[in-house]
Amino acid sequence: MTTHTSVLGLGRTGEAVARGLLAAGHHVTVWNRTPAKAAALVRDGAAQAATAGEAVRAGDPVVVCLSGYEAVHAVLEPVTGDLAGRTLLNLTPGSPRQAPATARWAHGRGARYLDGVALPDPTGTGPGLLVCAGPRDAFDAHEAVLAAIGRPCHVGEDPALPSVYDCALLALTWATLAGWLHGVALTGAEGPGGDVTASAYTEVAEQWLATVRACLAGYARQIDTGSHPGGAWPLHRSIEPLDILVHAGELRGVRPALPELLRDLTRNAVAAGHGDDSCASLLAFLRTGPRKPAEMPKG
Repeated sequence: MTTHTSVLGLGRTGEAVARGLLAAGHHVTVWNRTPAKAAALVRDGAAQAATAGEAVRAGDPVVVCLSGYEAVHAVLEPVTGDLAGRTLLNLTPGSPRQAPATARWAHGRGARYLDGVALPDPTGTGPGLLVCAGPRDAFDAHEAVLAAIGRPCHVGEDPALPSVYDCALLALTWATLAGWLHGVALTGAEGPGGDVTASAYTEVAEQWLATVRACLAGYARQIDTGSHPGGAWPLHRSIEPLDILVHAGELRGVRPALPELLRDLTRNAVAAGHGDDSCASLLAFLRTGPRKPAEMPKG
């Protein structure tokens, strides 16, 4: 199903969105403060709007990829009369506090509002993840457009969610990469059992990740229910392996900061009486308590 979709803002994200829509066969109208940025897209089949209002009138949904939420309001406020009945998909970077205010602003002008973040696939092997929040019916109504931008994932009604997911998934990416690099350093070091190539280690690591994924699912259920039974591997049994991991790093010339962090968290949890709990109980020791909200940019 083809649609008439408008894209406001042609920075890195906006251009990628427009190209994805064109590749999927959608009719695309683009607008940018600097008109010259649209030239390549126009050559590839996009229509160029002379004004933001013209772009809004040309499409539904209207995808907004500007520099910040202040820019969103500055661009759209003069054309609020054209927003009624349309869906805004806002992929602009901002904080969890800004998204709900912008959603209320859009609803007050008769528009449906989806907040989102487009996470690119750094491998270049497929579409990235498009995390969206807002009314489910608006998400479902524009599924064909969303699928042309990325792999759409609806995380809830609260428009603040995509910004938080953005940071959480970034944390997961870097923590996973750091753990993999630590393993590469250990197996690739000189000495007995060393000189393993990164590719050889990764072939085995990929098989082990299936076990890790199963652990995450199990621990997530424990956190959601508030019960963290240690089962066959209670937390106190993790201290010795973490000691070994720190020592192995010292012997093989690998910085021990990562296993030391985990060991310290685990020791603190055990000392606080959680030795028979699972690793899920470490969550309480990662949290520092409520703090004054800070801006949390997306991207």
